[in-house]
Amino acid sequence: MDQSTLSRRGAHSGLLAHKLPRLENMVREIARDFSPAALASSLGAEDMVLTDAVLRLGVEVEIFTLNTGKLHPETLALMDAVESRYRYRIRTFEPDPRTVQAFLEAHGEEGIYRSLTARKRCCEIRKLAPLRLALKGKRAWITGLRREQSVTRADIQEREIDAQHGLAKFNPLAHWSEEEVWDYLRAFDVPYNLLHDQGFRSIGCAPCTRPVAPGEDPRAGRWWWEAPASRECGLHVAPDGKLVRSKQVQP
Repeated sequence: MDQSTLSRRGAHSGLLAHKLPRLENMVREIARDFSPAALASSLGAEDMVLTDAVLRLGVEVEIFTLNTGKLHPETLALMDAVESRYRYRIRTFEPDPRTVQAFLEAHGEEGIYRSLTARKRCCEIRKLAPLRLALKGKRAWITGLRREQSVTRADIQEREIDAQHGLAKFNPLAHWSEEEVWDYLRAFDVPYNLLHDQGFRSIGCAPCTRPVAPGEDPRAGRWWWEAPASRECGLHVAPDGKLVRSKQVQP
């Protein structure tokens, strides 16, 4: 980004001068050196930063989301807002309806609250299986994970090897603060999920997500009835709930 653009951004120039060039360079590098690559978007604030960066730079990175069948209306509406703003339709991957029906017959709609095993099985059906399809044939994927989001993400790296899926994994916002994420969204006038205005700091399926109270960590609203160490769906953790250890990719 040139100096004239930075000056037009005014109050946000500190962020843009420091972290934006690194973000843009990483996005370009992923598209150039790890094609085909994909951005996995939950349509939260962090993923909208990455969505804007990918589409603004015009690089060849596919953007997809996992439509679990349990997303908030506001989340679904944001996909339309992205298409209107960028003329790009986020690709969606959905769970197998027969497997979903079998789960509901066995556990009911409320089963996820009564059993950690059932909740993780629901995530496997609605998220992990579609994710495997989304990543099939890819060499790398990009996420909006940040270190300060929760105890399970405190040691993530910008560049890792995803041993679960056998491809490179990039977390370009790993060292960003929540304030910096919102500085970017305001600076570039990026559309965002209106649930954030209602106190949601992390957004997932409607039955598993609630607003957070002042002082709570950003992930406290996800699977809030569980212990903090188990509050992941399995996208980035092992079956025992522990963070999957990844090797950092050398530049």
